Amino acid sequence: MTGFLPSDRIARVRLVEDRPRARTPEIQQELDIALFDLSEDNSFQIIGEAPAGPYHLGIGMVDRLLGLEVTTETGEPALSLQLSLSPLRATIRDYFEICESYFDAVKRLPPSKIEAIDMGRRGLHDDGAEILLTRLEGKIATDLQTARRLFTVVCALQFRG
Repeated sequence: MTGFLPSDRIARVRLVEDRPRARTPEIQQELDIALFDLSEDNSFQIIGEAPAGPYHLGIGMVDRLLGLEVTTETGEPALSLQLSLSPLRATIRDYFEICESYFDAVKRLPPSKIEAIDMGRRGLHDDGAEILLTRLEGKIATDLQTARRLFTVVCALQFRG
């Protein structure tokens, strides 16, 4: 979808976790960057009746579902959504495997090998973002870059260190 208004965005993102999760330094860094980038540059529009943005997004796991709690900047509820991650599980697993290879490669392989692994990593990242876009269809409209950042957050929430 195109044609986002300046108010069709997330102004603040916060993790909603029932308990602190152990993450590797690399996964924590990916999460921190995704959260920062998501807050700084995104397109996010609620489909249907909802108050106008900008929005605050609470994102976390609710049992085995992805929970999204969206409010306006004044705290007015805008959308509460829980999504099954089943369609993303294989992509998340593959993404973790390739990320592990990438983080290991950065320490010991030449740039050409690192670049090849990173291309695969970006491809899986795009696949995950596309699946997420499909899962959000009819509920939330966003662009690919925003979906990629959301996918990174979802992956970090799934990490079992």
